[in-house]
Amino acid sequence: MDGKKMKKIPYGMGNFADIILDNYYYVDKTRFIAEVEQSARFFFFIRPRRFGKSLFLSMLENYYDMNRREKFDALFGDLWIGQHPTELRNSYAVLKLNFSKVSSNLDECEESFNAICYLAYQAFCDYYKDLLPDNASDALSKDASAVINFESIVNLCNKKGLNLYLLIDEYDNFTNTVLSDVASLNKYESITHKDGFYRNFFATLKAATDSCLKKIFITGVSPVTLDDLTSGFNINFNYTSYAAFNEMMGFTEVEVRAILDYYRQFHPFNHTTDELIDIIKPWYDNYCFSKKSLGRETLYNSDMVFYFVNAYIGYECQIPTDMLDANIRIDYKKLMMLVRKDHDLQTSVIQEIVKEGRITSELNDNFPAKNISDRNNFISLLYYFGLLTVEGTFLNKLIFKIPNQVVREQMFDYLVRTYDEVDLRLDYYKKDELGVDMALNGNWRPYFQAIADAIMSYSSQRDKIKGEYYVHGFTFAMTLQNPLYLPVSENDTATGYSDVYLQPRLVNYPELQHSYIVEFKYVKSSEPDSEVEAKRAAAIEQINNYAQTAQVRETIGHTTLHKIVQVYKGFELKVLEEIE
Repeated sequence: MDGKKMKKIPYGMGNFADIILDNYYYVDKTRFIAEVEQSARFFFFIRPRRFGKSLFLSMLENYYDMNRREKFDALFGDLWIGQHPTELRNSYAVLKLNFSKVSSNLDECEESFNAICYLAYQAFCDYYKDLLPDNASDALSKDASAVINFESIVNLCNKKGLNLYLLIDEYDNFTNTVLSDVASLNKYESITHKDGFYRNFFATLKAATDSCLKKIFITGVSPVTLDDLTSGFNINFNYTSYAAFNEMMGFTEVEVRAILDYYRQFHPFNHTTDELIDIIKPWYDNYCFSKKSLGRETLYNSDMVFYFVNAYIGYECQIPTDMLDANIRIDYKKLMMLVRKDHDLQTSVIQEIVKEGRITSELNDNFPAKNISDRNNFISLLYYFGLLTVEGTFLNKLIFKIPNQVVREQMFDYLVRTYDEVDLRLDYYKKDELGVDMALNGNWRPYFQAIADAIMSYSSQRDKIKGEYYVHGFTFAMTLQNPLYLPVSENDTATGYSDVYLQPRLVNYPELQHSYIVEFKYVKSSEPDSEVEAKRAAAIEQINNYAQTAQVRETIGHTTLHKIVQVYKGFELKVLEEIE
């Protein structure tokens, strides 16, 4: 590369200046600065975890900071905005608040919130000490509330005629805690309503917009907290679902290809860019955040892309065995409160999504925490958390689906945990042993029979009410957790629909010898036995058609394909057979 030094991989980084100045790879999103600047002054934007929100805020901070005027060319000279600067560049005193460290313990969060804000205010006064009145930090008190100290910041800026740009990251950090139980919800409402400290803080921000506070950019992962704060802060405009900002965070395929093409110049890649795209697309792609963006570009999770590139190079240009970053797993575990909420719904949304592959609902832009168990609100929350994405429209509603395999694994984990709560368990060690046996030796019957035995043994009367969703969901959840396969469960084709194709992960496990298509049918306990045979015949026709699709023919490799039909009547597995 003519002595050119390779840019480092910025996995997990959120500091824009460090990325640019320390020679890390940066996907240029600076064109959106002009778009944001031309939008409402008070900008609200939601994206799932690890989608680049913090890095985007850091970019705004560096662009608008008055003290970084001399560094503009070094930071932005090679980027889009460097060639198309706006009049407002480097014209604000920027105050950045990151609430990720605010305690999620609602009995401690006010004290924690005040302390974190105080430190940020102190840093602000120190950083702008040459522009603020002398001894500006003396106006702050460690024992004062975040509201009182913010008012001091406003007064200091007003005295010197400074325009203030406020950036707030993870504004809803402690919301997940309150969604999980009634006691927390009551405490949460005391914080966000009436004279609650968090509501008062945002009401103070609103009042400051009449003076020096000229712009606000707020990010988080859901609109729940904003809705609860609305009476005190009703000036923000929610741009989350606007097509103009659909690609502002996350990576397009063009951007992902550019990353792969760049690093292959420095490393002996064993795969073409097309091959790598085919491998990572099912895992990280297929996000769409705007109805008007349907049919255009879908988005990749940005952190996961850099995780893969880092792991691929580290594995001497071989595909990493674990396509799911451990840090992502930890982030999704923070959303386990969804399991309890889903269990409270009259019909499990998670079970329905797993069974049908998609779900139709209105998308609610805002809703209070107390109404989270409303079906449309719950589905909307799954969408905002990145567990669902927009697939299409149906009349005045949206069709949502699981975007990719990373999310699918988490969704099935949630589903299994809903069953764990009612003691419907299958020994995990035994399941793994049986999964290996079916993959290497083609001995599939004990695997599916063990799942059927668990359903029959542990299901409750309440579960019988849910019927098909319950049986189908548990079978799916257990089957699709086999790490040796990439489960494909959403393949509508002209030739039919297969419940699940267990596509062998031959790139990682070339020793696999067997692959599977599983067609699942359900008959109510009250229906006659003749219906079992009718469903069996329909399953055979569908599974034979699906076995001939390009999806299957192109991915089974050297493995032997097994076509497995299952028919349940109530909780009893009546048919478990392989179709020749």
